[in-house]
Amino acid sequence: MKKARQKVVVENEAPQASQKNKKQKTCLYGSVFGESDLHTSMDWGSLPHHVILRIFQFLPLVDRARASSVCRRWNEIFHIPDLWRRFEFELSQPATSYLKSTHPDLIQQIIKRHADHLQYVSFKVDSSTESAEAACDILSQLVNCSIKTLGLISTAKPSFMNVSKAHFASALTVVFVNSKSLSSIKVDDTPLDDPSLKVLVANNSDTLKLLKMSSCPHVSPAGILCVADQCHGLKELALNYYILSDELLLALSSEKHVDLEHLRIDVVSENPGQVEFHTIKKQSWDALVKHSPKVNIVMYFFLYEEEFDAFFREETPVTHVYFGRAVSKAMLGRIGMNCPRLIELVVCANGLQPLDDELIRIAERCKNLTAMGLGECEVTCRGFIEFVKMCGGRLTQLSIMEEVLIPDNDYSLDRLHLEVSKHLGRMWFPDMMPTW
Repeated sequence: MKKARQKVVVENEAPQASQKNKKQKTCLYGSVFGESDLHTSMDWGSLPHHVILRIFQFLPLVDRARASSVCRRWNEIFHIPDLWRRFEFELSQPATSYLKSTHPDLIQQIIKRHADHLQYVSFKVDSSTESAEAACDILSQLVNCSIKTLGLISTAKPSFMNVSKAHFASALTVVFVNSKSLSSIKVDDTPLDDPSLKVLVANNSDTLKLLKMSSCPHVSPAGILCVADQCHGLKELALNYYILSDELLLALSSEKHVDLEHLRIDVVSENPGQVEFHTIKKQSWDALVKHSPKVNIVMYFFLYEEEFDAFFREETPVTHVYFGRAVSKAMLGRIGMNCPRLIELVVCANGLQPLDDELIRIAERCKNLTAMGLGECEVTCRGFIEFVKMCGGRLTQLSIMEEVLIPDNDYSLDRLHLEVSKHLGRMWFPDMMPTW
């Protein structure tokens, strides 16, 4: 009797273990798929349509393509138009790039089946000419497209600038002619030219709202005026300073032209001392602000200290200023004297002379200032607190590296953050690294 009883106990252990394992495996899916399928194997093809679509939206393209082979239904969902409204082509040469290139077979499948679905398209390419030319080849095939936004992004130079102007213009023309509804275009560092802009305007004048074309050496003021003349809905424009002129600002200020909300100007020098920058007259700036009183004028400076002579010698209605290289105390002093509309100021570097007086002058005269960033600069704790005290709670962004602040007899770094927090009306600490 004892032996028989023992045998029964051993035989009953296996089903219990199996049931336990089954329960453990089921719990992995319970929160996602519900409890109704706890005791059955998963049928992935029976998932609701919206669940599969949601899964695909979160997957990288390569994984999405692999998932489409799960079953026929998943493959059908893989090709629905909603998944192809937004797409970024990544094109790179393995030896020169960290980008994960979109597979050529998949590119051809997209062009064949989804060109007419693409609406928000960007091309991210590495520095190689081959990648930029591949992007142009793809653009040339988008003959059935209805693109609304187009971005050409080079992760490093020269990329598109090494493509022949004829090849680039031909590729863009296909998109400009066929889309008819382009609203946003970003084509920085490309061989874009005036004839291409005329084609753009001829086919998309009613829809174009944003045009960014900094570092496009083949574009002239005449090309800009062509856009401004016909694209009355244009709200944002980005260009290089060498295109900017008194004539262009006055033209943009006439009643028949656009009412800009954002004007971005890149002031760039690649060869120090070899470029002499022209001066824009106060009357020209004033005309623009009178015509578009709420316009944000954003200036990015990548100059050397000796090249700033032409700027801010008289009142300039700039609202946002970014200095990407070292800038002198004298230049910052001019900012305080002549930029009453200033909203944001970022200084990446300065010499080893404290900027107390310059910051206090900026606080006194720039009554709209709400954001400040200081990198490799110096300011005493006393001077910095005086600046913050004068600006008060309107400083919504204050990014100052800890190394910028010089302790003095009145304030230590430990006391400084409490004093600054009091004047800002919120807790504040200096940054270990700049956040801008």
